[in-house]
Amino acid sequence: MGSLTVSKKPHALCIPYPAQGHINPMLKLAKLLHFRGFHITFVNTDFNHKRLLRSRGPTSLDGFPSFRFETIPDGLPVSNVDATQDIPSLCESTRRTCLPPFRDLLHKLNNSSDVPPVTCIVSDGVMSFTLDAAHELGIPEVLFWTTSACGFLCYVHYRHLIEKGFTPLKDPSYLTDGYLDTLIDWIPGIREIRLRDMPSFVRNTNPDDIMLDFLTGECDRAQRASAIILNTFDALEHDVLEGLSSILPPVYSIGPLNLLINDVTDKDLKSIGSNLWKEETESVEWLDAKEPNSVVYVNFGSITVMTNEQLIEFAWGLANSNQTFLWVIRPDLVRGDNAVLPAEFVEETKNRGQLYSWCPQEQVLAHPAIGGFLTHSGWNSTMESKCNGVPIMCWPFFAEQQTNCRFSCKEWGIGLEIDSDVKREGVERLVRELMEGEKGKEMKKEALKWKKMAKEAASEGAGSSFRNLETVVQQVLLAGTTVSK
Repeated sequence: MGSLTVSKKPHALCIPYPAQGHINPMLKLAKLLHFRGFHITFVNTDFNHKRLLRSRGPTSLDGFPSFRFETIPDGLPVSNVDATQDIPSLCESTRRTCLPPFRDLLHKLNNSSDVPPVTCIVSDGVMSFTLDAAHELGIPEVLFWTTSACGFLCYVHYRHLIEKGFTPLKDPSYLTDGYLDTLIDWIPGIREIRLRDMPSFVRNTNPDDIMLDFLTGECDRAQRASAIILNTFDALEHDVLEGLSSILPPVYSIGPLNLLINDVTDKDLKSIGSNLWKEETESVEWLDAKEPNSVVYVNFGSITVMTNEQLIEFAWGLANSNQTFLWVIRPDLVRGDNAVLPAEFVEETKNRGQLYSWCPQEQVLAHPAIGGFLTHSGWNSTMESKCNGVPIMCWPFFAEQQTNCRFSCKEWGIGLEIDSDVKREGVERLVRELMEGEKGKEMKKEALKWKKMAKEAASEGAGSSFRNLETVVQQVLLAGTTVSK
C-alpha cells in the first residue's frame, strides 16, 4: 500500500485533548494518515509542547516538511510543573478559551505559502469546539473518541441518566448504601450494567458538576461530526458499536492503532514520539533476563493518583506475592506528595522487583517475560494488553476506566478487579491468582484469543479496522478534494 498521489495534497489538522492518553493514539492516527498521503499539522497545547521538548529533546518536534507541529494555549495559568493538569479545570478551559486561537491557527495555515490549505480536521471527541471552525470553512471533521466504545456509549447516555434522576446523587449516603449497584438495562448495545460501572463522574451530588455538564455537552455536539472513529475493533465491541451507530453519525472502529501503525515503515515518522515523561528504556533490557510469563507489570497510567497509604498497600501486596515485578511509579503518582516506599520493601524485593518512573509501555507489554498487568484500566493500556495476550488486574481510578474494568472482567474474560479500598492481602491474593492460579490460566487463554482477533482486525486488506480506516479516508476526509491515483 503506497501513498495517495493527489493533484492537491490533502491537509489534515489533528488536535488531541491535552493529556498523555489522548496524545498517544492521535499521533498514531496522524502517522497513518501521513502514510496515506496527507500533509499533517499536529496541534499540542503550549504546556504539553514544552513537556515533550523536555522529555524527548529540543529538536524532537521539529517534524519535517509534510508533518509539522503547532501549538495553541490551553487557557490555564502558566506552569512549568512536569505533571498532568487538573482534568476538570482543563476541560472547562479548553471549551471556553481554545476556539479563537484555533481559528487563528487555521487562518495562518490557510494563508501560508509552504503548506497546502487545511482540507479536514481530526479532533479529539472532547475538543469539539473545533466543529465550529470546520463548519465555517466548509470542511469535513472527524471526531476521534479515544475511549472504549462501551465507555463512549455510557457517556452518550449521561443525559438520560440525569433526566431519569440517577445522577447527580440525591445524598452522599448513596455512595455507600448499595445504590451504585442499581442495574441500568436500557442502554442499546449493553445488556445491563451497574451504576458503579458507568464512567465515574455520575458519582457526585453536585448538580453543577463540571464533568457531567462537559461530557453531556460534548456528546450532544458529536451529532454534528462528519463521522466518529474509535480505537477498537468490531469483534471486541460489536453490540456496543451497533448501539452507537443507531443514534450517532457514522461510527467506525479503526483499532487497534498500535497494530495498524506497524504498516508504517517511514523512519522519519517512527522517530516522532509522544511520551510526556522521559522513557527509561533499560526497563526492557531488565526484562530480557527474565523467564517467559514470569513478571508482573504494574503501571497506573498518566493521570491516576493515590494516597501514600494506598501505595504502601500495593507495595506490600506485591512483595508478599513473591512474584517478580516491574513497577512504574510516576513522580506525581501520590496525591500532593512524593511517592515514598518503605525501605524494608525495597530491601526485601531488590532481587525480584524493579522500579521506574516511566517506560516504553508497548515494548514492555510485548515482551515475552510479561505474564500479567496490574493496570488502572485506561483504554490504551487495555487495548495494548489484548494485542499482546496479557491478562490484567484492574484498579480503575476515574472516567470510563470503571466501564473498561467491568467489560474486561465480565465480558472479555481477561481481568480481575481489585477493591477500590485496596488492601495488601487482596493484592497478594489476586497477583498470585493472576500469575499462578487456574483463573489466571483461563484469563491467559482468553487474552491470547483476543490477541489473534485484534491482529485479524488490523490485517492489511481484509481486516475490519483496516477497511474502516480506508473508508474514513476515502469517503469522509477526502470529500471535496481532487484525488488521482
